[in-house]
Amino acid sequence: MRYLKIGLFGLLTLALFVTGGILVRHHIEKPAPWDTANFLEIARQYDVEILRDTYGVPYIYGPRDEDVAYGLGFAHSEDDFDTIEATALMVRGELAAYEGADAAVTDYLSHFFGVWEGIERDYSSFDPELRRVMEAYADGVNLFAALHPDQRRPGFTPLTGKDVAAGFVFRTPFFYGLDQTLKGLFGPTRAHAVAQDPLLKQSAIKLLTDPLHYLKGSNGWAIAPNRSSDKTTRLLVNSHQPFTGPVAWYEVRLKSDEGWDAAGGTFPGAPFMLHGATRHLGWANTVNKPDLADVFVLDMHPEDKMLYRMDGKWLSLESHEVAIRVKLWGPFFWTVNREVLRSVHGPVMRTDHGTYAVRYAGMGETNQAAQYYALNKATNFAEWRAAMNMHLLPSINYIYADEKGNIAYLYNAQSPKRLPDWDWSGYLPGDRSDLIWQDFYDLEEMPFIINPSSGFVFNANNTPFRATAEADNVDPASYPDTMGIETRMTNRGLRAEELLSADSSISEADFKRYKYDLAYSTRSETKALIDEVLSTDLSSDPALVAAQEVLAQWDLHTDQGNRQAALAVLTTQPFIIAQLRGNPAPDLIDSFKEAVTTLSENFGRIDPEWGDVNRIIRGSVDMPLDGAPDMLRAIYGAPGEDGRLTAVAGDTFFMFVSWDEEGNQKIETVHQFGSATLDEESIHYDDQAPLFARQEMKPIYMDKLELEKHLSARYRPGML
Repeated sequence: MRYLKIGLFGLLTLALFVTGGILVRHHIEKPAPWDTANFLEIARQYDVEILRDTYGVPYIYGPRDEDVAYGLGFAHSEDDFDTIEATALMVRGELAAYEGADAAVTDYLSHFFGVWEGIERDYSSFDPELRRVMEAYADGVNLFAALHPDQRRPGFTPLTGKDVAAGFVFRTPFFYGLDQTLKGLFGPTRAHAVAQDPLLKQSAIKLLTDPLHYLKGSNGWAIAPNRSSDKTTRLLVNSHQPFTGPVAWYEVRLKSDEGWDAAGGTFPGAPFMLHGATRHLGWANTVNKPDLADVFVLDMHPEDKMLYRMDGKWLSLESHEVAIRVKLWGPFFWTVNREVLRSVHGPVMRTDHGTYAVRYAGMGETNQAAQYYALNKATNFAEWRAAMNMHLLPSINYIYADEKGNIAYLYNAQSPKRLPDWDWSGYLPGDRSDLIWQDFYDLEEMPFIINPSSGFVFNANNTPFRATAEADNVDPASYPDTMGIETRMTNRGLRAEELLSADSSISEADFKRYKYDLAYSTRSETKALIDEVLSTDLSSDPALVAAQEVLAQWDLHTDQGNRQAALAVLTTQPFIIAQLRGNPAPDLIDSFKEAVTTLSENFGRIDPEWGDVNRIIRGSVDMPLDGAPDMLRAIYGAPGEDGRLTAVAGDTFFMFVSWDEEGNQKIETVHQFGSATLDEESIHYDDQAPLFARQEMKPIYMDKLELEKHLSARYRPGML
């Protein structure tokens, strides 16, 4: 969860751990004994075969779903066990003991959210088949860990099905920005005013507006046969993620005799395909950011810090203490005891400027995995829609397409039914029970578009009110302001709208060309920032005047040979990153000056070719990239000491999926690196990076007989 570490760690770590805690010395624990024979015996319970294609992508086959899940756990561990293990430790609230203070925040949040209280309460009531699948995945991970003791962290105990379920519970709220809500509580002062009773207010209510930190990334489009040049249905699956870590995509093909028949991407620790395609249908996900969390300011008793006022009565906070062990250096650890509090609203945090309760979508829900499993097994639109109607996932847009030519866009969210007329964009008084929402709008009440006459749907983290041609869009007036649905358009949303709307006969080549579009819209925030730089009087500095002249020549494109893109992107990227982090916007002219300095000092000119600056660097690969932040060809680069940007997020694993008039399916994919996430000795550590840089794709073989012609390995876990 890389974006959890951005901004949130710095504030919360200090706030949570500056006081209290004991510095103690611990001996490094010896690895816990794992009985390898026992895990080999467990392996005999599963019948699974793993085939890897020439790019090392695992194709996993088994008679039962649990066999396939077992194979996925083992194969993914071969390629990225360290991240799977770290994710499990994070969800357990134990990662700081291995990785230090940065991880202490996520450890605390696992307790703050009550992840494990919910799992222990509900796990036995989950569908037995779902439990078997999650436990089989854990068994596959454990076999790898047992066979490779040198790769296990000391003290790591075997993964369980509960760990797998808990991973979904912990991760999902952060996709709609709960981390930003929490970060706001730990500033030096209260971040928002407390809303007043609308019956007492004399002025008009401030309308809910989108926060600047909205942008998270991702593109998804679907094209119906009537919009296609060859009557083909087309789907783009293009989620933007970090290149590595707990929410980095891993590509896999899954096939059981029980109907699990899918290809796509999953995260470390997740036993299901989270987005991708089956033989019959496919879906793409993009982050949406409705207002799904509220902060309540508690009215605390002046003498008893455990009492808060509710409807004129004093209620007691629920409380328990957790011990978080934080690695310092060598054999030294810092054990911190922190209280975990809860009110009738939800979890509670104390700060210097108040005591706050947080209520959020997904709170208390533990069975998100069931919906992913149902989506993986869906074979037609009705089954897919039934899976979505489980409504267990608190957020995320869905873009859908299938072999029958159906396309759809669904704004999935657990939007609270809030009391009208209140300003829900700030903090709420915590002493009124009528403000504590209990219910959500049904999924049928959320924005939904199916088979529009325009023949296309799209989302690029933009408002759901602009998802297709204007005549087919949903009416914003149908949705109350209290739902907090965003209204912002990203550059990617603008460009998708412009490109798809202008082409009434989209070919395969067109579809791919639009995906790799390298332009900022003339209506984009980036263009407005550039205009602001150009209109600023910098005549006192000739070097900056010369830089303005270079910037004025920019055509808003980011192809590798573009000689103005570097100056433009280095100037504007800090603003897009600030949006991602939920931070205040930096000073624009300071950013411009820094860009000039960086380019002059490192490249000897302020107009180097963009490909000299923008790079993909992995193993033996060091290649130029086109694209930039908030672009359909999305590339987010981290600056190095040499002034170059190394791509670290944005376009990662993505897919083109299509069905022709006869229902024949074609799937092409690419990963930014390769299937071997951590093994630098593997040819698959960087073998897809050149494809990624050259805008090339590779095929996925849904037919096993075709796959047999393109194998690099075949094996059965436990029979090595």
